[in-house]
Amino acid sequence: MWKDLANWPNFFTLLRILLIPVVIVFLTDPGPQSAVAAAATFFLASLSDFLDGYLARRYGLTTTLGKVLDPLADKLIVAAVLVMLVAMDRQPHLPAWAAAVMISREIAVTGLRALALAHGIVVEAETLGKYKMVLQMFALHGLLLHYPFFGIDFFAVGMYFFWLALAVAVWSGLEYFRHVLPMVWWSGAPPKPAA
Repeated sequence: MWKDLANWPNFFTLLRILLIPVVIVFLTDPGPQSAVAAAATFFLASLSDFLDGYLARRYGLTTTLGKVLDPLADKLIVAAVLVMLVAMDRQPHLPAWAAAVMISREIAVTGLRALALAHGIVVEAETLGKYKMVLQMFALHGLLLHYPFFGIDFFAVGMYFFWLALAVAVWSGLEYFRHVLPMVWWSGAPPKPAA
């Protein structure tokens, strides 16, 4: 396990998790300067997501820990940002029900991955899930910036991408369950005991 933690892709994944409280602190201030700082920090987290995937594939540094930790890190930072965007005292804001649907999908897919892993099946990100993540990144950058900059209404742009991301999130979540549940059901292997 320590060897898995020491490789570069997993380092960037852990960095993404460590950036979550930094984004949250910036989002406690609803002003435009903090909005830019939060978006910049979130951009660094998104860049770390690209780097860990690139390095893992390019140099064959894929680990089981990385396959589990990478999507978990994505879900943690997305959930934290969504909760903060709903809770912030600035208008307009992200509808709470939309954030709840997105977070519920993330928790459901994470639970499904855990169930599959208990049966010895490692579930990697599917293509639809990757599209969802890209749309989500565009959406959250816009929603984090919130204010008009350079004549661009970043909140409106963020909401446009958010609705697309939400549709793909629901679709990809259903696809995960459609593909993974039969594998778990027919695996024949009993769940592994928790360590």
